[in-house]
Amino acid sequence: MSNQDIALMAHLMRRAGFGATREELEARAAQGYEATVEELLNPQEEALDRFEMMRYQPWTWRPGTLPGMGAAEWLWFMINTRRPLEEKMTLFWHHLFATGVSKVDHYDEIQNMVTLFREKGMGNYKELLLEVAKNPAMIYWLDNCENHAEAVNENWGRELLELFSMGVGNYTEVDVRECSRAFTGWTIEPKLPRGPLGRHDWSFVYRPEDHDNGEKTFLGETGNLNGDDIIEIVCQHPATATFIARHLYNYFVADEAQVPAWAVTPPVDEDAIDALADAFIESGYDIRATLRVLFNSDFFKNARFAKLKSPAEVVVGTLKLVGGSDFPAPGIGDLSRQPNYMGQDLLNPPSVEGWHTGAEWINSGSLMRRINFTADMVGDVSRPGVQNMINRLRADGDATPEQFVDTCLDLMGPLEVNADTRQELLDHANPGGNLTWGDDTAASTQRVSELLQLIVSLRDYQYA
Repeated sequence: MSNQDIALMAHLMRRAGFGATREELEARAAQGYEATVEELLNPQEEALDRFEMMRYQPWTWRPGTLPGMGAAEWLWFMINTRRPLEEKMTLFWHHLFATGVSKVDHYDEIQNMVTLFREKGMGNYKELLLEVAKNPAMIYWLDNCENHAEAVNENWGRELLELFSMGVGNYTEVDVRECSRAFTGWTIEPKLPRGPLGRHDWSFVYRPEDHDNGEKTFLGETGNLNGDDIIEIVCQHPATATFIARHLYNYFVADEAQVPAWAVTPPVDEDAIDALADAFIESGYDIRATLRVLFNSDFFKNARFAKLKSPAEVVVGTLKLVGGSDFPAPGIGDLSRQPNYMGQDLLNPPSVEGWHTGAEWINSGSLMRRINFTADMVGDVSRPGVQNMINRLRADGDATPEQFVDTCLDLMGPLEVNADTRQELLDHANPGGNLTWGDDTAASTQRVSELLQLIVSLRDYQYA
């Protein structure tokens, strides 16, 4: 297989997953690109068992409200999943249908929502949207439990239209009011008192006596509309297809402007958005069919390193690269807090708008956290993934500084760097002369470790 085959497969696995080891890239490249896309879309591998994590880390079942602790189970899933696109889509929906423990006040409900995204996230958007509307965490987060026939609360109705489906400019304030009236009576059962092992789960309940049965007019449709009717009308509106297409493009292809600017800022690639929106509509709102068009498109294949990695992508991708995190060992809670230190507190987005992406991930503090974490990981030569890179270099035999640098860049991506960056790496490698492997490999192993640490500190490593 050619180096280009590996590079294209690495691009796919960075975007449709959280990266892959060189062995996995080689196996997938031998299988072929389109066949790999189909395998990602229709995974046959068995899903991870939540009880495996709980067996060794029982506190992850009901982790309370300690900052950052609730994401440990999910981090373990993201690192070890054998269904990478399924887990990547779970993160996509968590960002789009942003719901946080800061208000919901217990990780259990957000974890249940993550499970919903994992199970439904690659299926039908309309079905998923209906499940989200009935999700207790979302109902509490956006106050639909305070939405009554005689006292309408517009919070859920507004965000459904503004951030979850259509986008600003495609509806009126009257539509928001009528939408909210249609969702009256959609609420949650009160929680039972706290049990010995934590809080009991919420559950959705529809209270017909609290539903506004009056006539409503929403986006030109008139009748005694209920929430189901609203979701049907919303999905049929062409603005929804464009809105979801733009989210998919921003997440999988290239960094876009932030969502609040979409009403006044055209897409980076309007033809790509049109192609995705058409696929979404023609498939009956099927996410899997839309993703198939996306991953097989030229606009996706040509968009390498056009996205700044999110903190979750940095942490999970690096942990997959260096290996050694397949067992839920002590320390998983600390690892799960690392994305938070970089600006992405999993299970606790800053607002219903989710996180701002792209260049807004980076500031002086978050960049330092990224570099320190990744350098610590690749600098640990006891990690199996680092050992694998060292063994590949050893198998190649002695190497000139140029060969040493190029091979490390290849094994770490392959990463594409400009001439100036490559020269800086060579300036570090040249004083040591050729990389040699005699009886004493400690010095060469140290040189590899240092070079890998320099590579992850590059701007280029921060892009997917």
